Amino acid sequence: MECLLGLLKVRVVRGVHMAVCDPLTHSSDPYVVLRHGSQKVKSSVKYHTTNPEWNEELTLSITNMMQPVKIELFDKDTFTADDSMGDAEFCILDFVETAKQDLSHVPDGTVMKTIHPDKANCLATESQIMWKDGKVTQDIVLRLRNTDTGELVLHLQWVSIPGVSR
Repeated sequence: MECLLGLLKVRVVRGVHMAVCDPLTHSSDPYVVLRHGSQKVKSSVKYHTTNPEWNEELTLSITNMMQPVKIELFDKDTFTADDSMGDAEFCILDFVETAKQDLSHVPDGTVMKTIHPDKANCLATESQIMWKDGKVTQDIVLRLRNTDTGELVLHLQWVSIPGVSR
């Protein structure tokens, strides 16, 4: 059994300019699926929109910081299989390594690391790992792959597990 490192709270904030999958209504019914290892968590469906606002918190147990978090977006359909609206992934290695440090003497609001968009990640913009209000956090904007349009805005927060060594 793998050792639990901590919990990753992922707030799915919103989607921007998502693909239109329902041409009759010129909209979609999107929902988000997060995967890490064998775990799978899902957001609610937001009906009739290409700019969904979720503000939902999904939690993943992190046992392997080398594995990326994989994201898939789908359009909910009633009578047929749900349509893919794109996918993305992000690396959590830097985030978890930062969270495992002793940050008790770091001033609030400190930028711990800046991650830049490149070909190896799905970042749409620069993203900063922050120490804020006694927590390690990161705001991420991901550009969706395998679709013509769409970005997903996420907010990450680390939750340490009492008794788990740094």
